[in-house]
Amino acid sequence: MKKIASVIATCCILLGVAGPAAAKMNLKYGFIAPPTHPEVKAGEAFAAYVKDKTKGEITIDLFPLGQLGSERSMVEQVQSGTLDMMDCTTAVLSNFVPQVALFDLPFLWPSREVAYSVLADAEFFKMYGDIFPDKGMMFLGYGENEMRDLTNTKREVRKPEDVKGLKIRVIESPVFLETWRTLGASPVPMPFPEVYNALQQGVIDAQENPILTSALMKFTEVCPYATITNYSLTETIRLMNIDLWKSLTPEQQQIFREASELMIKLNREGGMKMLAEITAKLEAEGKVKIVRLSKEERDAFHQAVKPVHAKFEKEVGNIPNKPEYGRFAGMSYLQMIQEKITQYNK
Repeated sequence: MKKIASVIATCCILLGVAGPAAAKMNLKYGFIAPPTHPEVKAGEAFAAYVKDKTKGEITIDLFPLGQLGSERSMVEQVQSGTLDMMDCTTAVLSNFVPQVALFDLPFLWPSREVAYSVLADAEFFKMYGDIFPDKGMMFLGYGENEMRDLTNTKREVRKPEDVKGLKIRVIESPVFLETWRTLGASPVPMPFPEVYNALQQGVIDAQENPILTSALMKFTEVCPYATITNYSLTETIRLMNIDLWKSLTPEQQQIFREASELMIKLNREGGMKMLAEITAKLEAEGKVKIVRLSKEERDAFHQAVKPVHAKFEKEVGNIPNKPEYGRFAGMSYLQMIQEKITQYNK
């Protein structure tokens, strides 16, 4: 047997055939965000980190602005293995993993700092991370598209009554649809690339996206009113095909985890910097009336959407009753999140 192995190894060398350890991978990584968005810019750093740390064994090509399809399509591609990685908004991902719908609940997070602490919490991350392998995916970390706001063509929005009757473009997500119906608006699911023309032509009156995204996509050119609601944190989930993940060595998996942590940091820092710059520019130009909700105004919205919280707590259900989840076993996912919020909101 030793002689046979020696002969095979010699033949491989003579024929220039590399063993499995030397095999190179080129991965495709899809985004819905535009190329200039901090999420995609941080993705470039992610790819560079992986290439450097694997000494060029793994390279990653980025495809922003839905070049590889809609978010729903890209999730299906990741599940099937025809796409290696993507960042998917929790709103769309909730159609595949219902538990992440709770991330989007309106007026859930008291601040971005509290949200970041909860999302990074080891217990929280495990309880959510354990859901994904059965769906054909690995949960690697977070991207971010900021906290969501509202721009519209009709009027200032300061209280729940102000949105009644507005035709608002929303992501095709049960939480977003239910939120705006509860507030008395008419939510309209619509693909992201169609929003500008729909606003311009009066097909819709409003759209809800972070003010940063709205400015980058030029929605503020056709919407003279913007309300900084910060009503929902638009996290994206970094997904990898589960079979691809399992094919990586433990060392490579650790490199991807480290790259993900780097990407989270750069994405958030870049978003905050760009948000400040763009908001200042919009206010200086004076073409958009920017409303910032007071605590009392925000509380009024919070009270108005409480039925949405109750509905999705029931629909999403409870954490599996397993010993590894400790005191959270059998608890509702929303109750666990609320306890974590209380823990960090001090």
